[in-house]
Amino acid sequence: MKILYNILVSLYFFAVFVAQFFNKKAKLFIKGRADIFQKIKKQVNSNDKIAWFHAASLGEFEQGYPVMEAFKKKWPEYKILLTFFSPSGYEIRKNYSGADYIFYLPMDFPANAKKFIALVNPKIVFFIKYEFWYNYLSTLKKKNIPVYLFSAIFREDQIFFKWYGTFYRNILTCFSCIFVQNENSKKLLSEIDIKNVTVCGDTRFDRVFEIAMNVKEIPVAAAFSKDAFVIVAGSSWEKDEELLATFFNSLHATDNVKIIIAPHEIKPLNIERIEKIFIAKSIKFSEASEENVIDKNLLIIDNIGMLSSLYKYGKIAFIGGGFGKGIHNTLEAAIFGMPVLFGPNYHKFQEAKDLIEIGAAFSISSQTDIFSVLNTFLNNKEKLKVSSEAARNYVKNGRGGTEVILGSVEM
Repeated sequence: MKILYNILVSLYFFAVFVAQFFNKKAKLFIKGRADIFQKIKKQVNSNDKIAWFHAASLGEFEQGYPVMEAFKKKWPEYKILLTFFSPSGYEIRKNYSGADYIFYLPMDFPANAKKFIALVNPKIVFFIKYEFWYNYLSTLKKKNIPVYLFSAIFREDQIFFKWYGTFYRNILTCFSCIFVQNENSKKLLSEIDIKNVTVCGDTRFDRVFEIAMNVKEIPVAAAFSKDAFVIVAGSSWEKDEELLATFFNSLHATDNVKIIIAPHEIKPLNIERIEKIFIAKSIKFSEASEENVIDKNLLIIDNIGMLSSLYKYGKIAFIGGGFGKGIHNTLEAAIFGMPVLFGPNYHKFQEAKDLIEIGAAFSISSQTDIFSVLNTFLNNKEKLKVSSEAARNYVKNGRGGTEVILGSVEM
C-alpha cells in the first residue's frame, strides 16, 4: 500500500505540474516549491529549538493561529516554522509575523520527508485538522518526535473507517495525541482502537473571538450601514447571490434594507454579474467614500481580507458555499451576534449543525426559504434579538481549545 500511496502522490504532483501552464494556482504551487530545500537550508538553523506547524490552507491557518500565538508566549525559546500545502494559504499568510520561518511543504515523497525533517530538526510538530501525510508522519514517529493533530473532526464516511482503510488507520497511530472537535469523533476513533484522543473543540472559536475583540473600523462600511437593516453576504457564490437578489428585488425602499456582498470571486466579470442581478444603487468598495456611499443600498467588496471586520455592520449574515462543496466560516459572523443563513451543504461542519439546533442559523434551499427567514427577522425584532444572542453566546462558550491543547503538550 505504501507503494500505491507514493504513486498516487507522484501522479498528483504530475497533474499539478501540467496544470501550471494554464492555471495560476497550480503555477504558484510548483513555483513555490522550486529550490525549496536550498531555501530551507539557507534560512533555518537546525540547532534552534523549532516547533513545526503545518496547515493545508488558509482555513487551517486560522485554526492554528491561536495555538501558535499561545505557544510562542508559553515557550518563547522556540522558533515557529509554518508550512502550507496550498497557495491559498501560503500566498496570503507568507508574511505572518508570528512565525519565524514560512515555507511550502515539499511533496510527501519518502526522500523529501527525510530531508525536510533532517534540515528542520523539529522538537515538536503540530498538524492542523485534515493533514495525513504518510511519509512525514512515519519519519517523525521513527525519530520519536512528538506530533499532535488538533481541531480534527472525523465522520463515518471517511476512509479510516472503511474495511479497506487499514493503511490510513495506521497513519493515525503516528500522532502522540489527536485533539478532536466533538465526542462523536472520539467515539469513531475508539472503535478503530485509536485511544490517544482528547475532545477540546475547535480552536477557531478562540481565533474569531480574538478577531472580534480587535476588529478594524471601516468608515465606508459604517457610513453605508448607518440606520439601515444590513445583510452581509460573506464568501458568496453565484447561487447564493441569486437568492439574495430575488429577495432584495422584492423589497420596497421603505424597508430600508441594504446588502454588503463580499464575493468569493472578485474578478471584474463576476462583479459586473452581481451588479446586473440586483435592482439596486450599487457601488464597489474600491470606488466608495464615506460621502458617496450613503445613498447606495448595495456595497460590493472587490478586495480580499476585510470580511471578518465587515460582519460588525450587519444584522444578518449569509455565508456562501452552501450550494457547492461546503460553507465558509460561520463563526466569524456569529461572534458579532448575527443569525446566519447558508445553503444546504453544511453537514460536514459541526458548528453549522450546532447553530441550527440553537436557532442561530438557518439552512436555505429555495426562494421560499429565504423569503420566510428574512421576512421573519425583518418584521420581528424580538426573534432577531433572541437568535442574535444565541449566535454570540455559542461562540463565546466554545472558547478554550487552545488552552486544553497546550496544557496537554509535554515539553
